[in-house]
Amino acid sequence: MRVAGLIAVATLLAGCSQSVGGQAESSSPAAPRPEATTSTAAAPSSPPAAAAPGSGASIDDVIRFIEDGAAADAGAFHVTFRDGVTTRLGEDIAFTAPSGAPVGTTQCLTAAGGLTCLLDLTSPPPPPPDAEGVWKPGWVEFPGTEVRVGALRGDPGPFVNGSGPELPAGQSLAFGDDRCRSDDAGLYCVNYAHRAAVRISADGMVPFGCLQPAEPPAGVGAAFRC
Repeated sequence: MRVAGLIAVATLLAGCSQSVGGQAESSSPAAPRPEATTSTAAAPSSPPAAAAPGSGASIDDVIRFIEDGAAADAGAFHVTFRDGVTTRLGEDIAFTAPSGAPVGTTQCLTAAGGLTCLLDLTSPPPPPPDAEGVWKPGWVEFPGTEVRVGALRGDPGPFVNGSGPELPAGQSLAFGDDRCRSDDAGLYCVNYAHRAAVRISADGMVPFGCLQPAEPPAGVGAAFRC
């Protein structure tokens, strides 16, 4: 009987050792698998494009807007085109840009150290009372310290060789002390030397910076001056 008892105890101990050491008989429940989840976070979006500055905008905001335009290669704008003829301009610049209204485009070129543009205005300034000759109300000159609108021009002047390549909306073009950005709202140009800027569009001129309405000189319809 003593031997039989010892055999039974040995058998029981062997069974316990198998269950714990090999974990074959573990009764602990398996840990639940985490359920897959779908992220609802929105993908980051690009910041909205800055709106074109309106009347009363600071000169810093206007400069920032102009400089935010994609830089165009100035080397492509040293030419004009007319009736299939290409004219090289040397260091001068010529380009066309949207006028901000469905009446055509703004033609611009550098001449005599400033920017001269020609466009159709929806509300052009009347000719001066003593004006004699061909009145061109959309003739705009921006030498940096002032903007002159309207001129008595019996000839095409610097536009005799036609107009320059298109400066697409959203692009900017740097030349001398100036930089211009083409936009659907019009053409924005700044003169860095005087911190003066203007929006040239069919709806009229909008001055920024030091430019203020001024008495127009003889032969000019409207003027802004620093």
